Amino acid sequence: MFRLAALAVAALSASVASATISCGSTGDSNCPSDAPCCSQYGECGVGAYCLGGCDPRYSFSLDSCTPEPICESKSFDSWDNLDSLAKNYDYLGNASDYDWVYSGTLLTDNGDLVLTMPNNSGGALVSYNHYIWYGKVSGTFKTSRDAGVITAFILLSDVKDEIDYEFVGANLTTAQTNYYFQGILDYDNAVNGTISSDSFENFHTYELDWTPDSITWYLDGESIRVLNRNETYNSTTNQYEYPQTPARLELSLWPGGASNQGEGTITWAGGPINWDSQDMQDPGYYYAIFRNISITCYDPPSGANIQGNNSYIYTSYTVTNNTVEIVNNATILNNFDDTGLNMTAGSSTATATSATNTAVSVPSSNGGGSGAESNQGSSTSSGSHVSSTGFSQGGSTQTGAAAVNEHVFQSSIFAVLVAVIALVVL
Repeated sequence: MFRLAALAVAALSASVASATISCGSTGDSNCPSDAPCCSQYGECGVGAYCLGGCDPRYSFSLDSCTPEPICESKSFDSWDNLDSLAKNYDYLGNASDYDWVYSGTLLTDNGDLVLTMPNNSGGALVSYNHYIWYGKVSGTFKTSRDAGVITAFILLSDVKDEIDYEFVGANLTTAQTNYYFQGILDYDNAVNGTISSDSFENFHTYELDWTPDSITWYLDGESIRVLNRNETYNSTTNQYEYPQTPARLELSLWPGGASNQGEGTITWAGGPINWDSQDMQDPGYYYAIFRNISITCYDPPSGANIQGNNSYIYTSYTVTNNTVEIVNNATILNNFDDTGLNMTAGSSTATATSATNTAVSVPSSNGGGSGAESNQGSSTSSGSHVSSTGFSQGGSTQTGAAAVNEHVFQSSIFAVLVAVIALVVL
């Protein structure tokens, strides 16, 4: 009996493992109608899969993804608590209630926001819920340190337009700048800037100033790089390969040197990560400290299709500047069973834990990484699954929120497995 039960469990476990449907560059086709949304990490699902990061190009249809909240200028000068941040398994698109959505473990300390990466975890990712269609973002922060540890401050659109500041923990006086158009990898786009002092020990201010015609990277108030749109023209495709679609500001700390990353990513990250380093001994995790964040929205580009003032949608699979439309469409799902195709299908609920759809409703991240670098040659892994520990600095200790298993589907299947075992044994 028990052997039969074990076989049943193994069979069901195998079906769970194969249940995930890939999409985008990792898949062969668009998402199916019952899991219509292609997440930022190339997997199909419902619920949060259809929110921030949902790629309309590889979803079941353009409107499978929810409309995204329009830009809102704001400054964050003190992080006394996490009230303005929603866990990714709580957030339903209500950007007026929560400024940020996050995965992993966050702490607050003396008014600073601390992103942590405990032992063998995927790190932390924090995303601004209002999309920016040209504007200026500024961050004052200390990076993490050590080989394989990556701190990032980037703008990333749902169709993988990207503008980066990234920091490899093995080199604390270099800021890497980069950009991508629709996720097309071109490592010749990277340019390094010099930081005046150790980025782990000292706060520095990094800014991205993005207009329809140029991008300027600032470091401590000084311009270190300018990219002009006219420099990005591709005569083969007859288009400007320039970031041009609404993007979220993302702060992240992720293990580029983890063993599940591709060889190229590990090399770029400075080598394998050391999970027995000084920081892993005390305080018990890698960390990056964010002090001030500001977002300034610019006007939509000349000729923009403006039909409202609440959200952004795409009107064509070319997903370029001229296919973005500003509309009055709602951005909030009723619950985690819903999609952009029907945003009020289920009864209202606060968390993903009550979702009943058999498709997963909260995508797992590839570590804490969010952009093109973080998705190269690596398998996906969920975020940190450890309880938060105290972050001690200057004698104070604050406790952050504990991360949990992000795959609701796996919890549902576990219940099924238990039921099967009970039936077989009886």
